[in-house]
Amino acid sequence: MLIRSWDRGSEAEWRDFMVGRDFGVLAANGRGDDGPVLVPTHFALDADRGEILLHLASPNPLFAAIEANPRVTLVVTDDYVFVPGYWQASRTPTSYYAAVQFDCLAEAVDSTAGKAEILNRQLAHFQPETPEVRVVPGAEPYGPRLSGIRGLRLTVGEVRAKFKYDDKVPVEQQSAAAQRLADRAGPGDAGARAQLVRRNRQRGGCPVEQP
Repeated sequence: MLIRSWDRGSEAEWRDFMVGRDFGVLAANGRGDDGPVLVPTHFALDADRGEILLHLASPNPLFAAIEANPRVTLVVTDDYVFVPGYWQASRTPTSYYAAVQFDCLAEAVDSTAGKAEILNRQLAHFQPETPEVRVVPGAEPYGPRLSGIRGLRLTVGEVRAKFKYDDKVPVEQQSAAAQRLADRAGPGDAGARAQLVRRNRQRGGCPVEQP
């Protein structure tokens, strides 16, 4: 992912962006001739520990790929919109989006206790309202199903964050784009506008009214 100096996100930005976001695409290279394996998946991120946990069905081809090469990348992209050329002073269409990439080392988890731990940490994240629902190895209803899955523990090595919201143009042009997004009010426009307004304010731009 190309990140220009004006698009680069700080650690505080990507941590804030990831709050409430727990679905992405996990990519593994595998063998050089096989091409990458891409898996859309939910996950549980522990940013403080530098760890990402998830599970997949045992036959998933991603496991063969990480056996060949354990280096993987998880990417989360959101708040994206198309920006028409006639909105731009340059007359060039562009895209606004936020993306965070986690470069990791992947470890398959096959022990019953290890898989139960991963599932319980995911349940604590995704279903905090049901603390009584937990996986106990060998116990119904979930224990007997553990043989059908494999866990994955990703150790985060590097995080790259990009917030592409025209920080290279004058702040007045950013403000005008924010107004256009408010007027268009299409799918994704509210999220992209919020990111654009935030970045505009970081640069000391003129206050942009909320729609």
